[in-house]
Amino acid sequence: MGFFVFLPLVLPLTSLPIARLAEHHLHPRNAVRLLSWIGVTMAVCSTLALGLLFVVGTAQIPGNPLPDSWSDPEIRTAVPFHEAVGTAAVAGLVTVLTACARSLRRHLRIRARAQRALAPVPPGSELVVLPDPEPYAYAVPGGPGRVVVSTAMMDSLDADEQRALLAHERSHLANRHHRHLLAAQLASCVNPFLRPLQKAVGYATERWADEEAAGSVGDRRLTARAVARAALVTRGTGPAPSFAAFAAPGPVPRRVTALLSPALGENWPPPASPAGLAAMVAAAGTAVSAVSALNAAVALLLLVKAATPW
Repeated sequence: MGFFVFLPLVLPLTSLPIARLAEHHLHPRNAVRLLSWIGVTMAVCSTLALGLLFVVGTAQIPGNPLPDSWSDPEIRTAVPFHEAVGTAAVAGLVTVLTACARSLRRHLRIRARAQRALAPVPPGSELVVLPDPEPYAYAVPGGPGRVVVSTAMMDSLDADEQRALLAHERSHLANRHHRHLLAAQLASCVNPFLRPLQKAVGYATERWADEEAAGSVGDRRLTARAVARAALVTRGTGPAPSFAAFAAPGPVPRRVTALLSPALGENWPPPASPAGLAAMVAAAGTAVSAVSALNAAVALLLLVKAATPW
């Protein structure tokens, strides 16, 4: 158990290569789904590892709520340096839970505020145009989902560019991109090594919506022009920064370049290619992380069962 319990905390490092290569070599849809799956799985394994370290490292502390038999030497020696590691695990768990709670509360608060602001809008109105001198466009998930656009943004685009903008935001709603974004954000709160995945998922969701918008209007160059023009007029402050936005601060030039280039195929890259190799390394790291966490959990369960009188 001593070796396997630490692996899930460091194996997220295996996802860094694919996080960097996905945006250039994977179709955005595949990139979002792959990176989200990797991030969530590794975050769960990291949390389980911290919980196991907490149990083993703090079982011998007087006054703890655990059974006295859990502090037997057999259990304490299952993890090297159990006292220091247990103390660090307590701090780590508190930090992780606090960060996740804050992130989730902020997301729900902003979403609820946006829904309340849009409550007077008739239920059948998917598009909401707000009279506002600030240019912005974003998707508000919910039942029903809404596309919110300011008059300033609409005035800055011609009719064809407006169609591309609306198709982009509708893609965010239809594909539930907010779930992928929230999952990646929570995963990065659990393990700092997963923060590159959060950035990659954020970029890939915008690229996914860009590609669907280009397919909807039938013109990649038109979509690229709409993205570029919206970015030029946007000042970088929107009313709902946690939602996917058409011209959110970020790598807009790379989005425009990608739209002006041939579309990426949806097939996975060859295993011998850099992206294919990075994807296999990340998948292997995820699998090893899950097996290691499960192995450590089973080992602790067997130790506790042997040390606990029934």
